[in-house]
Amino acid sequence: MTSERQSFRFGLADLRAAQKPARGTPAYSRHVNRPLGRIVAAWCNSHGMRPNQATAISATLSASAITLLATVRPTWWLGLLIAFLLAAGYVMDSVDGQLARLRGGGSLAGEWLDHTVDCFKTLTLHLAVAVSWFRFADLPHDAWLLVPLGFTVVAAAMFFGLMLIPTLRPAAISAPTEPAPPEGPLRRFLILPTDYGFQCWAFALLGWTVGFRVLWTVTFVGCAALLALALRKWWRELRALDAGVA
Repeated sequence: MTSERQSFRFGLADLRAAQKPARGTPAYSRHVNRPLGRIVAAWCNSHGMRPNQATAISATLSASAITLLATVRPTWWLGLLIAFLLAAGYVMDSVDGQLARLRGGGSLAGEWLDHTVDCFKTLTLHLAVAVSWFRFADLPHDAWLLVPLGFTVVAAAMFFGLMLIPTLRPAAISAPTEPAPPEGPLRRFLILPTDYGFQCWAFALLGWTVGFRVLWTVTFVGCAALLALALRKWWRELRALDAGVA
């Protein structure tokens, strides 16, 4: 790896050889977002873009989509525009990390910036859905507003858990000495509701009020169920580590 500009072809080859493990990654992120991110990162690197610049572009695209969602009455074209902006922002979210790998590793400040932008994006997206439903949707009952509000809580808890658990593990366990068991072929699809990329493209249905409301509700229920399973797994894992330390 080098901090100097690389040609697109060599940058893409380096990225293909330095990918994070795919295990545990939902289908859209694994098969669509990361491959697209590699291509865009190789191109950006060949033009001298830095990781924090990619993060800024990602934040701008996402913030534009979320602002439109909260302030403009839903139509079919608006839904497609929001879905595209969110998905493009997600690609650039992958690009910043891949640019860092091409340049030999990222910085602590860059990692903090990336995660902070992700946190704002994840929470404000669901709150913007609540605002849109309150302002523009002809809801059969106000209780429907609990869906995006509940989704905000679930997203916050999942984000916090995913950030915290890795910081608790290294002090108690070392790197595994045996390979992990094979991943089930359907797992990447079963956890698709938690895939941010999948959630981005759900907004393509925004102009179809009932269809989007049903899809968003089903996605919320799926994420809540997967969060419950994750919380149980994390609790049992940490209890086992506590027992081992004791």
